[in-house]
Amino acid sequence: MRWSEPQQAMLREMGLRLWLPAAAAAEQPVAATATAVTAATAPVEAERAAATVPPAPAAVRPPTLAASPATPPSAPQPVTRAPADPALLAMDWPALRSAVETCRACSLCETRQQTVFGVGHPRAHWMIVGEAPGEQEDGLGEPFVGESGQLLDRMLRALGLSRDATEPTEPADPARQVYIANALKCRPPRNRNPTAAERASCQPFLERQLALVQPRVILAMGRFAVQSLLGSDEPIGKLRGRLHDWRGVPLVVTYHPAYLLRQPADKARAWDDLCLAATCLD
Repeated sequence: MRWSEPQQAMLREMGLRLWLPAAAAAEQPVAATATAVTAATAPVEAERAAATVPPAPAAVRPPTLAASPATPPSAPQPVTRAPADPALLAMDWPALRSAVETCRACSLCETRQQTVFGVGHPRAHWMIVGEAPGEQEDGLGEPFVGESGQLLDRMLRALGLSRDATEPTEPADPARQVYIANALKCRPPRNRNPTAAERASCQPFLERQLALVQPRVILAMGRFAVQSLLGSDEPIGKLRGRLHDWRGVPLVVTYHPAYLLRQPADKARAWDDLCLAATCLD
């Protein structure tokens, strides 16, 4: 099997390299399936796994992947949250941003440089929920920047998606846009894990963002995003690969880009998750 030029370009967007045995480079064989690779696999095996990402066609429509009939969508788990504030439920985007910027509901307000609200098209069909801001996000006030943000942008471009809600000549198409927010709006000191109380304090803000965007699919990236949306403590590896439900909206669990930078062998699995999310919009 030979990778076409468009397929190779898509793989390069995600930072994946094709593995070509020296004795048969001209034939460009594809390595064994990525699902056989674990995080402890040797570097060469990791490259083989990364080379087996299911390619999207040149028109950026991903291959159709369906959730297994044997694995029905899981029911959302109860999440501990503060009672809904009637005033917050009526907030538009400017009022919600102002409420986040002035929030002092937990001790994170004492150590943050600034809040990290969100970015993207306000009615995007995709909504991506991350975990908590890191040092760079805290300084810039935008989610998913630095190396992890660059990896996420490459993954989105491979599907024809963008976080930039502006176009030079015409309004951006919400079907090709994403809105990105974090479960927490303030950085925990020294990037420590957020507490349950801190997550609960930010929960109403995240839910109002979801209500304003009204996404058609949600991508939860990382453990704390999953805990905020599904209330589950199960490992990402057990939750990914199937559809979940958040108040009637399909939700797909996948790895955080920061994790993928440490474990590149799992990029192929993350690509599978993005393709699964894309089938919800077909």
